[in-house]
Amino acid sequence: MAEQESAPVTEGPPAGDLGRRLAARRAELGLSLRETAARAGMAPSYLAHLERHPGAAPGQGTLHSLAGVLQTTVSALTGGDADLPPGPGRAGHAPEFTELTRTECGDLLATHGVGRLAVPTAQAPVIVPVNYSVVDGMIVFRTARGATPYLAVGCPVAFEVDRIDDAFSEGWSVLVRGHARMVTDLGEAQRLAGRAHSTPWAGGRRDVWVRIQPYAVTGRRITRRAGTDEHTG
Repeated sequence: MAEQESAPVTEGPPAGDLGRRLAARRAELGLSLRETAARAGMAPSYLAHLERHPGAAPGQGTLHSLAGVLQTTVSALTGGDADLPPGPGRAGHAPEFTELTRTECGDLLATHGVGRLAVPTAQAPVIVPVNYSVVDGMIVFRTARGATPYLAVGCPVAFEVDRIDDAFSEGWSVLVRGHARMVTDLGEAQRLAGRAHSTPWAGGRRDVWVRIQPYAVTGRRITRRAGTDEHTG
């Protein structure tokens, strides 16, 4: 195809929204650029061009091929679902529901990222997203005095993380219940800052560390039964 003619493959970081989404999805699936290109029936140099040139404009056929190989949707690759909540599609064919073991829950939590924190307030419980890490088996995040997550200090809380795959109507969720306490020791706060993977996306001065000591960790996963290949819309 004419749109696949480009220079030889060269190393370089992804650029542009499409390029970053392609590279990130490849990384999630453990696919190299050459493996992805081969499965999509295109030249590796062309896929490199798509990832590293913000102005690249592939056709719908190319996008559909890449979406199929990367087990996602064209909308997800192009950012069309950026402002939509996950999970709008139909249930997958022959879904299977399983309980996750404590070890599996811990492994999923340890990937770190953004989770949802449920905290009590004077009016009603409130759920807010926080950037978190797992250190020594505890959920840790930083916040600011007066911010909603700060209300968790001294209270029993719930914390949830999940992953939803709209392309295949699959996903998992992990729920942590525990007690939230503020880290008051300066040395401990510095240690957490050195080991934390994520910084608050909200920015600003957020120098209060909070850790959640779990007393219950549960998780669930929904997958499609092996041998089924129906795609959901």
